[in-house]
Amino acid sequence: MHRRQLTLSAIALLCASPFIASAQTYPEKPVTIIVPFQAGGGSDNIARLIATKLTEKTGKTFIIDNRGGGGTNIGNEAAARANPDGYTLLLGQFTLSVNPHLYNNLRYKADGFAPVVHIANAPTVLIVPSNSPIKDVAGLTASAKANPGKLNYGSGGSGTSVHLAGELFKLTTQTDMTHIPYKGSAPAMTDLIGGQIQMMFDTSTSAISFVKGGKVRAIGMAADQRLKVLPDVPTFAEQGMKDFDVPAWYGFVAPAGTPAPVVQWLNTQVNAVLKDPAVVTLLDGIGAIGVGGTPQQMGEFMKAQSARWARVIKESNIKLE
Repeated sequence: MHRRQLTLSAIALLCASPFIASAQTYPEKPVTIIVPFQAGGGSDNIARLIATKLTEKTGKTFIIDNRGGGGTNIGNEAAARANPDGYTLLLGQFTLSVNPHLYNNLRYKADGFAPVVHIANAPTVLIVPSNSPIKDVAGLTASAKANPGKLNYGSGGSGTSVHLAGELFKLTTQTDMTHIPYKGSAPAMTDLIGGQIQMMFDTSTSAISFVKGGKVRAIGMAADQRLKVLPDVPTFAEQGMKDFDVPAWYGFVAPAGTPAPVVQWLNTQVNAVLKDPAVVTLLDGIGAIGVGGTPQQMGEFMKAQSARWARVIKESNIKLE
């Protein structure tokens, strides 16, 4: 029996040895980071910031591959089907947790990825037109209750974090408001400024310039702390609404089966980048909060997000084709 165990151990070691060797020399060629959005948006900017700093810090090459479209499903699927060798990563974000609950025929699974590291959160901010009589969350709730179905709230599209933030608000406050989906946050913001819609949830990274420019008013931050760049905007918790933390989150995931030593190397490098004072300052400036942590913590966060939004999607009866 002892001899048999030794033989099996030797076989296992031989099978693992290519991965051990590759982890020791990884990366030997450029690492591609798939971003499931077109270039130029908040997700793309964060991915490029981290990729640039990784290249500077390690002397290795990290490149961005934009695969926008399909509610991020095009990019997500491409990453899930990639060779699990550590040379393809995905900038995972909110839709990775919710799309399996929104679409019936996805060609990838939420558990088809190995968590690498939680990069940052961009809190969701509730905004109204600058001339709106609504000054705070209580005022919005009272207005919605007094005018059921008459208040319109915009979003950058159905199934996005900002759409589901609105649905969570309706469930939490037991109010009825009408969702107006747009093809991106820019046209929604235009209509909000013009008064065609009465409110909008938006990511902090997208809304900051409009808030600071006085074009819209921020009345609530869906986060557990105020943002440094918007210190005068109170959180929902400060206004009496608990558990209304809605982050647009960003993190690296890899195809399932990526060798653990490679995942750990990437995790270590990204954590080091997130501690760089220049990176902290840049993230603060765009309204994002660096997170970091272990792959296990990233996995637990993703599972918690999936469970939370599965409930909201079910109770709101949302389905996408």
